[in-house]
Amino acid sequence: LASTICIMPIQYHLHMSVFSQSFSPCGRFLAAGNNYGEIAVFSLSSALSPDATDLSQTPILTFTAHEGPVFSLFSTDSHLLSAGNGEISAWSWAELIKRVSVQTLFRFIKYLTVLRQVLYLIISLSRSQENSLVIGGGDNNIHIMDLESGVFKSVLQGHTDYIHCLSVREREGEILSGGEDGAVRIWDHRTGQSVHCIEVYKYEECARPQYGKWISCLTTESDWMLCGGGPSLSLWHLRSMSPTSIFPLSGCQRQANFYQDMILSVGEGQCVSHCLLGGEVKAQIPCTPHSLNTLALNLNSTDNRVLTVGGSSHQIDVFTNLSYRTFSLSF
Repeated sequence: LASTICIMPIQYHLHMSVFSQSFSPCGRFLAAGNNYGEIAVFSLSSALSPDATDLSQTPILTFTAHEGPVFSLFSTDSHLLSAGNGEISAWSWAELIKRVSVQTLFRFIKYLTVLRQVLYLIISLSRSQENSLVIGGGDNNIHIMDLESGVFKSVLQGHTDYIHCLSVREREGEILSGGEDGAVRIWDHRTGQSVHCIEVYKYEECARPQYGKWISCLTTESDWMLCGGGPSLSLWHLRSMSPTSIFPLSGCQRQANFYQDMILSVGEGQCVSHCLLGGEVKAQIPCTPHSLNTLALNLNSTDNRVLTVGGSSHQIDVFTNLSYRTFSLSF
């Protein structure tokens, strides 16, 4: 019995993967979701304090949110939204920060269990105009839900396989989606129509048949789009609908973000890649997990401005300086 008690936590950590992250609206807390359906809430203020101890780098609260993996987390001004297998739940940040019990959380905070018609996974969450939630998943469709009422307003149909990633251009009223079918679709949010379809894998400079055609990461900034997965990570000018830079990164990239005059990317491999907009890989910074799923930039707090990276490990690396890992949070 004693040996079993010792072994279980090791096995638990050994097989853990972190799939999703989101910072609180105040920027002082980080929520992370893993493959066991758990969400952990960390206090960045405590972890970054000069008096921090090992305990400061562990969760202030851990609870089970879904029966399967927590594939996506997204924060509104007051709520943390989590997505799992066919289900979205909402949690009050105010209650999470108070560290209330799991039973209280479920009874008073979990008020949305929707999208039963989605066959497989809800992969990505993003907020668009008019206080709406944009949801992509395993039924190959994008669903627009009113955040206040939980009512679905429209369905965007066009992908022929399930959706991995979403991005919103609020000023232009556009939604971008990338899927297993290898297409990036651009939708007019006002009409619900697909206005452009970019089949990235058909561009010779982007194609990598050995990895497949699926699009696993997608983000936009102004007139620019980053996308990749099976095809190489590439930078596109959305006015001309053409790739301007191809990044020579090995493996499939799972998340990429614009940051100042750089691009930060993670995927297969044990490093965060720093890329210049022209296509050059400026640096690759080692991380703890051997494969990376998620990166998040905390831009909501001056005192807690960090980059956090998670993947095939129970540890989430924290960077206060982009050039090196400062410490790791432990799930």
